[in-house]
Amino acid sequence: MPNLTKPFKPSAPVLAVDDLRVAIHGREIVHGVSFEVPDGGCLGVVGESGSGKSLTVLSATGLLDIPGASVSGSSRLGGAEGDVRDRVEIVGASRRTLRSVLGRRVGFVFQDPGTSLNPLLTLERQLTEGPEQHLGMTRRAARQHALDLLDAVGVPDPADRLHSYPHQLSGGQRQRVMIAVALACDPDLLIADEPTTALDVTTQAQVIDLVRSMQADRGMGVVWISHDLGVIGQVADEVTVLRQGEAVERNDTLGIFDAPQHDYTRLLLDARPVLGHPRRMPEPAPQPLVGVEDLHVTFTQRADSGTRRILAVQGVSFEVPRGTTLGIVGESGSGKSTIAGVLTRQTPADSGSVRLGDVDVLAAKGKEGRDLKRRIAMVFQDPFAALNPRATVSRSISEPLRVHHLLPKRDVDGRVRELLELVELPADFAERYPHQLSGGQRQRVCIARALACDPDVLILDESTASLDVSIQAKVIDLLLRLQAELELTYLFIAHDLAVVEQISHEVLVMHRGRAVEHRSSAELFADPREGYTRSLLAAIPPVRPRAALG
Repeated sequence: MPNLTKPFKPSAPVLAVDDLRVAIHGREIVHGVSFEVPDGGCLGVVGESGSGKSLTVLSATGLLDIPGASVSGSSRLGGAEGDVRDRVEIVGASRRTLRSVLGRRVGFVFQDPGTSLNPLLTLERQLTEGPEQHLGMTRRAARQHALDLLDAVGVPDPADRLHSYPHQLSGGQRQRVMIAVALACDPDLLIADEPTTALDVTTQAQVIDLVRSMQADRGMGVVWISHDLGVIGQVADEVTVLRQGEAVERNDTLGIFDAPQHDYTRLLLDARPVLGHPRRMPEPAPQPLVGVEDLHVTFTQRADSGTRRILAVQGVSFEVPRGTTLGIVGESGSGKSTIAGVLTRQTPADSGSVRLGDVDVLAAKGKEGRDLKRRIAMVFQDPFAALNPRATVSRSISEPLRVHHLLPKRDVDGRVRELLELVELPADFAERYPHQLSGGQRQRVCIARALACDPDVLILDESTASLDVSIQAKVIDLLLRLQAELELTYLFIAHDLAVVEQISHEVLVMHRGRAVEHRSSAELFADPREGYTRSLLAAIPPVRPRAALG
């Protein structure tokens, strides 16, 4: 039987959900889920991709917008014990009621800031819209409020950033702006759907501290959806574990971590990457395949005072032997992805040298330049955004083969089947579309596509960050197997240092465009020399939940 004890009840709930059921075209996919979110408390919702985490919470807050969907049960904002005048039944509420309630009393932070922020509006417009409409603020007061919010969530140079558009920010900065937008109307309840997935560990720690301080100061309730159990252990007072639309376990956080009752909960806990447990690595080859020397990259950005130069990469040098992995870590904006952009010739370098074997990457032209596009491949963070939703798996995987004219048309289907087998997917997946796959399956398709042209180097840019822990562990195992079988060289860009330790032979630590430490993985994690590296390691959520640490 599921463990559904509920020992944590410090106050009346700000949200009370009872026997929530969701059906699509008559088929029930959420099965009688119940939970409460106390004022000033945080409910963590965990489970694998497809377990119903986001679907359940969206249904409970009136945001489910799927053709053929029906919601039954009860979801009361204000809670059964709250002031009757403030109580709102979400299930079955009118659009007018939902617009009023969701705009003022509930804030939302979704997983992908790139699709949740309006690309055509400045940050100022997006931050001031809610306070002007729901709080009656003047334009001047709303602008000052926006500045205060950006400062509170750690966005640098708030006055300059107000005039920026989302595409001008790093991924971590966009996520901070999303949090600021969600908090703009001082909500009673914050729904945070994977809010730290794209953030580096220090930014993640800052966001966790920010949300916890607001809970204490404002009595705000939080629903925190995440696949990162380390984060859940730091933010949540209580945890609900979902599997296939059913709440299989619910308990206080300490009970979930120390005495899980359900086998599925134990599986999730066992799948977590933990510092100090690296995987066995092959011996590195003596000769470097990738060589970067004294690399400099600058960008120009508009600001109130005109334009300014941003030193994105400053004098970075490193080598990566064939068949090994270099982990590149650092905060958002440290220059990690800029280095990847230079290696793939998407970002111009100001000066320096980049070599792939005997080829000068920065100077290569003609056939040599075209061959580089085949020899260096990328796997991105968001597999759903990286795949064409209108293309089958077969078409997506075979696209590099067609572009580079590597195979006769009659041999393409056979190569696609080989690649699917290589990444441990069934051959019949070839005719499926991205929306018919889970997150882990989509990422395997992206890896298969990257391998289509037999590259020498794979650049993995946060390629496991969006996956839940059990799927993440399987993808890491897949990457290690492929490296051993194909002698692949990886540049593994990540903010999760526990994952970096598992997969990397060497680690390069970036800070504000500079390489501050570069050592073997074993040496760096056992005895970091630089203060910044130590701060990154200290910011990793501990294995034990916050309640157990006092």
